[in-house]
Amino acid sequence: MNIAPTQALTLEEFLKLPETKPSLEYINGEIIPKSIPKGRHSRLQGKLCSAVNEIAEKPKIAYAFPELRCSFGNRSIVPDVAVFQWRRIPLTINGEVPDNFELPPDWTIEILSPEQKPNKVIGNILYCLKFGSRLGWFLDPDDLSVLVFLPEQQPELFQGEDTLPILPEIELRLTVNQIFSWLKMGG
Repeated sequence: MNIAPTQALTLEEFLKLPETKPSLEYINGEIIPKSIPKGRHSRLQGKLCSAVNEIAEKPKIAYAFPELRCSFGNRSIVPDVAVFQWRRIPLTINGEVPDNFELPPDWTIEILSPEQKPNKVIGNILYCLKFGSRLGWFLDPDDLSVLVFLPEQQPELFQGEDTLPILPEIELRLTVNQIFSWLKMGG
């Protein structure tokens, strides 16, 4: 469902609107609500953030943010997981994480929900890559696969025991099966 404003909004006007649940994204001049995360989506999102942050936060290598609004170019999107290299995290004058991130993540992760349109989600990953993201993952819990996007390369489908590409500075090894095993509580 798209929300058609009575008049076209600019990105700047959109960013002044109050945040909503579910989050709204601004894509090609349209305001599009994100799907409300359901069980599988929430579980995968939480475990992915935890896996990355367990390895990368303490040594200040990177940080994985869930549902973080990223506004750049002419879009404002909310990736399911946005991973930023530590040195790229914009900080306030007090050294705190700001509310607004006006840059693409280094690694964007999207988890397909049953009611989502895959091409819209993949479009956001491609947009991030166009503006400097170094890695994109598109997880499909129904067919237990991960479509991986790297800049200026063909997407590649990973399944089963395939080891997934991760940003080289993050010393984490994950297979597709490991990720989807998290859907079993205790996995």
